[in-house]
Amino acid sequence: MNGLLKEIKRTLRLHGLSPKRWMGQNFLVDEEVIEKLIDYANPENDETVLEIGAGLGFLTRRLAETCDRVVAVEADRRLARILGANLKRFKNVRIICGDIFKVRLPEFHKVVSTPPYNISSKLVLWLLKNRGMKLAVLTFQDEFARRLAAPVGSRDYGRLTVTAYYHAEVKALDKVPKTSFYPSPKVDSRITLIKPRPPPFKVQDFNLFSELVKSLFTQRKRKVRKGIMPFLRSVGLDKEDARELAKSIRFSEVRV
Repeated sequence: MNGLLKEIKRTLRLHGLSPKRWMGQNFLVDEEVIEKLIDYANPENDETVLEIGAGLGFLTRRLAETCDRVVAVEADRRLARILGANLKRFKNVRIICGDIFKVRLPEFHKVVSTPPYNISSKLVLWLLKNRGMKLAVLTFQDEFARRLAAPVGSRDYGRLTVTAYYHAEVKALDKVPKTSFYPSPKVDSRITLIKPRPPPFKVQDFNLFSELVKSLFTQRKRKVRKGIMPFLRSVGLDKEDARELAKSIRFSEVRV
């Protein structure tokens, strides 16, 4: 049993706690993975790093030793209290207890985190909308990470890939075995890097664009001219006009 795993079990036992699976509480117990996350993020001295789902604070502790300021968000009040006690010697750590999508955050530059996997999709969309973020390095379920960074034409390429590509460069990096967490999840994970950049093409109405992409990928095996018909009808075109417009699209004969 490695040192972090022993420490986690001892801390949980001391406080009479057990991991809440419904909250996605799988604690990272692999020091090598912790170091990889920090190395990929390469936080500078003057940067604030956000950690989402800080748990018992082992990654938080290493971040505090590495960068200027750390904002650690933890939704579980019991764990937030333990965090406060365990990290009180670090004056550069601010602990916020609450839902990451509802709490008020200070400005941050980078994200280094092993967030709960049940918020992965929502979290990615939330991060992509944060204009001040330079870089995010996170662990996601392996399948989710591959979909996020999938190349065009691959089986994993879909709505999530297109949305992420519009906002950022995404890389699926090192695989993380499920045994790197306690309790072990059912599947392996992967370190994922998200680096915002200017959009590679112009979109006049992003909400409309998102609805178009969503509609198309519900019919991914059909050719575009047929797959786009439900969307065109939903925005008010009659059947004949929708058919003519669908036929005129550049990729009309290509499968979604």
